[in-house]
Amino acid sequence: MKKFLKSLLFFFIIGQLLFSCSAESTVAEENNNVLKTFNYLALGDSYTIGQNVCETCRFPIQLQDSIKKYTASNDVITTKIIATTGWTTTNLKNAIASQNPANNYDLVTLLIGVNNQYQNQPFSLYEQEFPELVNIAITKAKGIKANVIVISIPDYAYTPFGNGNATISTQVDTYNAFAENYCIQNNITFINITDITRQGLSQPNFVANDGLHPSEIAYTKFVERILPKAKEILGL
Repeated sequence: MKKFLKSLLFFFIIGQLLFSCSAESTVAEENNNVLKTFNYLALGDSYTIGQNVCETCRFPIQLQDSIKKYTASNDVITTKIIATTGWTTTNLKNAIASQNPANNYDLVTLLIGVNNQYQNQPFSLYEQEFPELVNIAITKAKGIKANVIVISIPDYAYTPFGNGNATISTQVDTYNAFAENYCIQNNITFINITDITRQGLSQPNFVANDGLHPSEIAYTKFVERILPKAKEILGL
């Protein structure tokens, strides 16, 4: 009888150990499959909303889709775009204040300024409002400046609309130089895509059918440059 009880106790202990291991394995498996959500906020103007290209062709959505390839199958990427064709820095500031998005974004991109130049607004306005927008972007990016990517202004001189106007290029360079220097001084990521758009006259397929804005192909080139930094920010 004692032998029987010992055997029973032995098998009971073994059973408990196996159950415990199985439970731990299940918990570990569940932890490995935890759903992650990445929140992305894109701030800008026509170049961000993707004037004259399809909704999935605009660069923020192409970036979202590219990021998704590096996440788990059940992870979710949410993308909010605050951008409208024709917006200046002032318009964008007002729109952000009006919409008041949360301060919980894992990634924020900012591309703004071309309409300040196009509308002949004082450059001093950009010097004042661009830093303000960068700081707003940082606030929306959980207060973490490393989560923000500033993108250079495309050069629309290299489109049928711009017709190679050298003055446009010179002014765009001035805006971009200010933005880049500000980002360098404040340790904020600045990614240059202007040279891509300067292929617009030699590569007509880089220009949308309106003869002014970047095409889907050009936006794909943008994403190729932005993606490595976006992956780094998101820990992918």
